[in-house]
Amino acid sequence: MVIVFLANGCEEIEALSVIDTLRRGNVEVKGVSISDSLVVKGAHGIDFMADCTFQDINFDKAEMVVLPGGLGGRDNLMADKNVVTVCKKFNELGKYVTAICASPSVLGENGILQGRKATCYPGFEKQCKGAEMLEDRVVKDGNIITSKGPGTAFEFAIELLRELKGDKEADSVAEGLLLN
Repeated sequence: MVIVFLANGCEEIEALSVIDTLRRGNVEVKGVSISDSLVVKGAHGIDFMADCTFQDINFDKAEMVVLPGGLGGRDNLMADKNVVTVCKKFNELGKYVTAICASPSVLGENGILQGRKATCYPGFEKQCKGAEMLEDRVVKDGNIITSKGPGTAFEFAIELLRELKGDKEADSVAEGLLLN
């Protein structure tokens, strides 16, 4: 199972394209609101529904967490101690910890990017503490996968799918989405 943390102020494209793409690839995905409400208020005024709240998830059954970006979403993820704790635990266990846009800085500020290669939205590099920052659109370093922003959301989602289901499934979904 994949957990996509949904915080008010998140980039709608980054959150929903990951959920949609992974579901097309037959991956169980839960959009998890970090607030008490299932309604998530996106960065651009688009409200959408999470599948459940943080309290409803058994994280032991998950193999990947995804942190969408957006400045407000990033700030809310950073401020949530439960989110940070889950990310640290997943990293310690070698499970996938992934982030896009401004949210790789959540990982950097919490020591998860130490000695890793990463990328992020321009201007957040200094907050990705301990990382070797690259200009690539998507960067994979072991169990850590990062991406630059809204324009790279589908590439990021396909890379996540590739890690979980392999090249054949990822290429098939990419073709169906006209990404090839």
